[in-house]
Amino acid sequence: MKGKPSKKQNKAAARKPAGKVKISATASGLTSQAGLIPVVKFLSRIDFEKTVNQTIPHQRGNNADYQLSDMMLLAVVGVIGGATSIAKLCTVWSDGVLREVAGWLKLPVETTISRLFKEVTEKQVSQFESVTHKLRGQIWRKANRAGVSKVGLNPVQWIDIDSTVDSVCGTQEGAAKGYNPKKKGALSYHPQLAFWAGSKEILQAWFRTGSAYTSNGIVEFVKQLLAHLPNKTQLIIRADSGYFVGALLDLLDAHKHGYLIKVKLKNLIVLLTGQQWTAIARQPDWEQCAFEYRCGEWTVMRRFVAVRRKQFKEQSPQADLLETSEYDYDYFCYVTTESLTPWQSHKKYGERATCETWIEESKGQMGMGKIRTADFLANAALFHCAVLAYNTLRWMAIMSGSQTLRQWEPETIRTYLVRVAGKLLTGNRQLTVKTPDNHLYPQAWDDWVAVGLGS
Repeated sequence: MKGKPSKKQNKAAARKPAGKVKISATASGLTSQAGLIPVVKFLSRIDFEKTVNQTIPHQRGNNADYQLSDMMLLAVVGVIGGATSIAKLCTVWSDGVLREVAGWLKLPVETTISRLFKEVTEKQVSQFESVTHKLRGQIWRKANRAGVSKVGLNPVQWIDIDSTVDSVCGTQEGAAKGYNPKKKGALSYHPQLAFWAGSKEILQAWFRTGSAYTSNGIVEFVKQLLAHLPNKTQLIIRADSGYFVGALLDLLDAHKHGYLIKVKLKNLIVLLTGQQWTAIARQPDWEQCAFEYRCGEWTVMRRFVAVRRKQFKEQSPQADLLETSEYDYDYFCYVTTESLTPWQSHKKYGERATCETWIEESKGQMGMGKIRTADFLANAALFHCAVLAYNTLRWMAIMSGSQTLRQWEPETIRTYLVRVAGKLLTGNRQLTVKTPDNHLYPQAWDDWVAVGLGS
């Protein structure tokens, strides 16, 4: 029998009838990204703009409304807010609450932002990298003094070096055809990055044309990296076979740094087949070996380690009757300075897979290299702003002492901590932003606010 639901049914219901809704665009002081306010205040507390102005001289006319440091601040905060173009940078900053908290009386239009970045010179692009190093050093010292992290104090540190392909659409300056496994023949850029394995930071990054080979400039890249890192720290460079370069190994040997690099040789299988292999305990079908070897132009012997995995061959009715082995092998070979067993070296090298994850985070979640103009140097400057944005999240996580923030990916931080509703209140000579009292992750939110506002 149809009729009204019983009281018992009402108590068990998960929903109630929805009431009528009226939307009135009359409220003021509202924001949907209250979580960017701690970012703005954190950058202020670490003297971001002061460091930029001291490191990247960029004089403009006396009547200029904006400086390069202004554009960099807009870009860094905008990227953290999810911007992937200059137009979207302006969209992020169209938030009146964000502008008020950051002290902006007016904002530049899209063409002004683009024009200022196009004023950047080649020398200044290098100075962008110095900004990253200076801020990183400051964060490490502060984290150590505050007792929230010993990052940078370990006597031995692993650094992962890798390159990534960034395909482009259009005819941007410097985009060229090169190695591009996903979009063969497409124009691209080919940045090179170094990650600090202990903190996930991008220590250094070079923006390169798409035709650059993986190891192009790697010696100069590492020299610059060594110049900015603590002298007492021993570095161990971990990289794939694209960085199997004698000049790089010579540089690291000369400075008494270590390496674990995958080997790339034309005669590698022949070389490995002739070695003495032993079974690996508790690893069925795996064998290992270690030996000294000097490649053609090397002046010294170096330690090689290798493992191989046994695989049964597929039987064929036309198999060679003279063939005696029923196995095939997958070989993995590395040159290294470390006193690890071949199997330990193989497992340690496997940890660099996390570096590839960080690259995807910085590209896919932080838009590194996605904000572009038609000018190569402007694109390089915007690329470095995205690197600074990525590192800002890592630095805030370090300074917070929160394991949750250290583990979260940028997109997770953006979803739960940046896109938070808020209302701006004024009074008592200060600004107050009210946010919901039922945050999904209250402890993470409190840590985020505290590290930004310093409370």
